[in-house]
Amino acid sequence: MQTLTIGLVQAALYWEQAGANRRHFDQLLAGCDAPLDMIVLPEMFNSGFTNAATSVAEPMTGPSVQWMQQIAECRQCAVCGSLAIIDEGVVYNRLVFAAPEGVLHHYDKRHLFRMANEQQRYGAGNSRVVVNFRSWRICLQVCYDLRFPVWSRNCNDYDLLLYVANWPQRRRMHWRQLLIARAIENQVGVIGVNRVGTDGNGIAYSGDSLAIDARGELLVDCHDRPGVHIAQSNGAEQQQYRETFPAFLDADHFTLHR
Repeated sequence: MQTLTIGLVQAALYWEQAGANRRHFDQLLAGCDAPLDMIVLPEMFNSGFTNAATSVAEPMTGPSVQWMQQIAECRQCAVCGSLAIIDEGVVYNRLVFAAPEGVLHHYDKRHLFRMANEQQRYGAGNSRVVVNFRSWRICLQVCYDLRFPVWSRNCNDYDLLLYVANWPQRRRMHWRQLLIARAIENQVGVIGVNRVGTDGNGIAYSGDSLAIDARGELLVDCHDRPGVHIAQSNGAEQQQYRETFPAFLDADHFTLHR
């Protein structure tokens, strides 16, 4: 695997204002001229984590997905982040992965955050999604999914675990520790991108976006700083580590019933 250069975009979000958020991310990305393989935006990057599902939802042909595709084509990198998408009458918290060749992949959030009644307004996904991109197999996950390690268990079917989130500041320790745990137990790199600022419900977010290697060591720690933070995931080092410490060979086999 080649080295993957990833831009973790940590930002405050305008509440339920898709156009304002797209313009804000344009400004942040304009300040980053480094060549990137992938740009990662937070969960619900165009609205903030809102339960006004039907009012903020867009179709896959809508302006926010088109904007992602335009950036991907212009910068010749993948762009990914989640947003409310309406599909056949159901609104999903959908993580969209826009490849520079014009191909779209998506993952619908499996675990909906019941403490905010997300399950009452959004449909749940039922399939894990692994995207093949530039010699990496990337497993897509969203926020609350992080608490469920069976769902993210590496069955030697992915090389990088990617989370986007709106994870509140009051539970920041859980976010940080669980991301590191997912890297160690699955022996893969982990990227977690969260937001900063305060949302329309008065909930504060501390960021803490992280890039972690397969050993659980921090490569990038964004703390509470907004901006584009660059991480590099070294595929050769990860493969060597898994070969010299192949704990995954002793993993328990299981069947996941969805």
